Amino acid sequence: MKITSFRQTLLPLALLFVAVGAQAQATLPVGATTVSATKGKGAFTLAAAGKTAPIFASAGDWPGVLRAAKDLQADVQRVTKVLPAFGTSKPVGQEVVLVGTIGKSPLIDQLIQAKKLDVKAVAGKWETFVRQVVEQPLPGVARALVIAGSDKRGTIYGIYDLSQQMGVSPWYWWADVPVKPQTALYVAPARYTLGEPKVKYRGIFINDEAPALSGWSREKFGGVNSKMYTHMFELILRLKGNYLWPAMWGNMFNVDDPKSPELADMYGIVMGTSHHEPLTRAHEEWKAFGHGTPWNYQTNDSTLRRFWRGGMQRMGTRENIVTVGMRGDGDEPMSRESNTALLERIVADQRTIIAEVTGKPADQTPQMWALYKEVQEYYDKGMRVPDDVTLLLCDDNWGNIRKLPKLGEKPRKGGYGIYYHFDYVGGPRNYKWLNTNPLPRIWEQMHLAHEYGANQIWVVNVGDLKPMELPISFFLDYAWNPDRIPATGVAAYAQRWAAQQFGTKHAAEIGDILAKYAKYNARRKPELLSPDTYSLATGEWANVVADYQQLLTRAEAINQQLPAADRDAYYELVLHPVQACANLNELYYTVARNREAAKTNQPTTNELASTAQALFAKDAEISKRYNGIAGGKWNHMMDQMHIGYKTWHDEPRDVMPEVMTLPVGAVAAPAPAPGPAAAGSYVSLEAEHYAQAVNAGPITWQRLPDLGRTLGAVTTFPVTAAPTAAPGGSSPHLEYRITLAQPGPVTVQAYLAPTLDFTNTTGLRYAVSLDDEAPQLINLHTGLNPDNGNRPWEKAVAENIILKTSQHNVAAAGPHVLKFWRVDPGVVLEKLVLSQGAVPASYLGPPENAPAATPAPKSNKGSLGQR
Repeated sequence: MKITSFRQTLLPLALLFVAVGAQAQATLPVGATTVSATKGKGAFTLAAAGKTAPIFASAGDWPGVLRAAKDLQADVQRVTKVLPAFGTSKPVGQEVVLVGTIGKSPLIDQLIQAKKLDVKAVAGKWETFVRQVVEQPLPGVARALVIAGSDKRGTIYGIYDLSQQMGVSPWYWWADVPVKPQTALYVAPARYTLGEPKVKYRGIFINDEAPALSGWSREKFGGVNSKMYTHMFELILRLKGNYLWPAMWGNMFNVDDPKSPELADMYGIVMGTSHHEPLTRAHEEWKAFGHGTPWNYQTNDSTLRRFWRGGMQRMGTRENIVTVGMRGDGDEPMSRESNTALLERIVADQRTIIAEVTGKPADQTPQMWALYKEVQEYYDKGMRVPDDVTLLLCDDNWGNIRKLPKLGEKPRKGGYGIYYHFDYVGGPRNYKWLNTNPLPRIWEQMHLAHEYGANQIWVVNVGDLKPMELPISFFLDYAWNPDRIPATGVAAYAQRWAAQQFGTKHAAEIGDILAKYAKYNARRKPELLSPDTYSLATGEWANVVADYQQLLTRAEAINQQLPAADRDAYYELVLHPVQACANLNELYYTVARNREAAKTNQPTTNELASTAQALFAKDAEISKRYNGIAGGKWNHMMDQMHIGYKTWHDEPRDVMPEVMTLPVGAVAAPAPAPGPAAAGSYVSLEAEHYAQAVNAGPITWQRLPDLGRTLGAVTTFPVTAAPTAAPGGSSPHLEYRITLAQPGPVTVQAYLAPTLDFTNTTGLRYAVSLDDEAPQLINLHTGLNPDNGNRPWEKAVAENIILKTSQHNVAAAGPHVLKFWRVDPGVVLEKLVLSQGAVPASYLGPPENAPAATPAPKSNKGSLGQR
């Protein structure tokens, strides 16, 4: 049986073995499958016939490397049931595995000096490894599989990459993914490397972790402590991440368990603190050690400096990115009295502390300043920090990036980063329960970040970590090398991820289910659902519920076909979220029907009320089943309330939506007849179904498959191209062939992804025209300000769409051409609706009713999807 690698195979494995058999120095392409259960020409025998190759490392190498090497030892045993020997003595044996860090491992350095291992392309790089077979590397050793890293994490990534290709999922512990047993493991002899990561620091933020992760960790580990964190550190490294903001709701990473920071550094994790926790101090520490004094630099600067100095002294020489700046107490906005001069003084004083405590210039300690919420306004009004400080730009907490570096600006030594969200506590409503983050939208927004050069730090708020397994994997893989996953490759990524967890047989189907449930959840996050979300009258509610039920049927069918050993992982990763969300949507749909029936005393009213109550009870049963999975391993992970929100904050428990009941003998009134259909009064078009895409110069139209609430989306690449000064003529545009039923006024409504004006200029614009009229310029962001209380923004993120309209006029009925013109980069179109009268009320917009056009052939030169 061939072991399927997570990375897409670029060449058949057998051909690779043949191709490199005569020349072991050939370098395999990134993405090649390099481990097989069958022996190819020149292959290295890692395991066969009940024996495994011993693993050797130098005793003086990094402790984190030695620890990861022991993980490799355990991983080989997981796959083969045979434990390899591991040692730091002189290597001996016919075939051995040699692991080490250049300049830290005498074992590796000896091979380099003897010209047995060429590391010119690796040495001095950031987090880079090379793996290859070396013939007669040392006296007494015939062949060695060598993993050499440029630095500590480079070596560790080389180790875990081999484990992953052997069939050990990074999620083997966190999602109970079983390891498929193999009796033999053979490794291709050629050089293999993943190169250098494109984003330097890639990590996650554990946040909003009560009641789920906090309750779980308290029961399983006695708290959010080093026993729990060692599992998290290992996961991050197996996912090729390197950075962590630790849990901070009632937690103090450095105080609660002093072993936690020590172990993070040993493992190789760069620690940070969130955007409002300066100089390594958790916010909770101020409550404990602030002596009851105010968090106010104007009145309490000496106490704060003493507090921050203690944080730096405690840090020592451990790897950290030190947060600078200051927000209000408890992540609140700064006071109105705060000003740029004060904030600049705070940063200057903090850097003085950093320099004094570390004994070296401040610019030699990595630092970041988060432009979160109102802090971005200080920056926009002129506040500046030293050039070596990374400016961490942020999204709006809903996955829409607020600001990116200006093109052509002088590069900053500290560069730029992105703080992103998969989970949030705040307005217009918390979303903490399940994954509501479709990969195509993450791709589109982080592609903007990459192209605009925000590549120093990518950190994402993942809530409790579970159940965000897929988007976490995607975020960190995309950060490693964005060019490896094109816009048209996102669905293939989900399939490869599914294959990594469950094998190839059902990978395509599981990948599609994972994509669909996140897409459906993003239409309206579960916490924002209500009985009024979708239209009953048009059948929209019924269609939404049918979509979920169809997904559930598919997911349950696969579950029945999987081996028993896969069922726990499948429930956690696939079946549970589909089951839970299908049930929740059916609950609100049933409540909507109940209330509608009660208006006219329909006899179904009480039955629908009972059904709704049963669905509410079923929701609790589904959560209970999850909490009991894997023998109760994840108890409390589904304790998060998600039904009955009234405001943005959460209540202690789920609340049954109010239903109506009728007294016995209630007389039914005639049910209202459905209104006349508005046939022919509108044309609904999916953005992907254009008849022609007109490109110009470097600007090309690009499909973004599966992005958005209905089908897919389109945008233009490159996203860094300058605005189109005067849309019209042959400037970039899409053409749609339509037929209108009558002459006269026409309203065109565009459905656009809720992208923000990341250029911080006048707002992103597009233009639209019918036939040969002059294009009308339309601004997506008129009146929209990404802040709580701003109704246009709250509506846009709650509904996951921006709706803009324009008015036109046609002289005659019949065929016409609608043109959608590119003006600014980053505008993402999902749907267009043209109306000449009433359009049936709906949330998602009327379903497409125009025949899908066959796009004319076009040049894809410059299109990322074709790279």
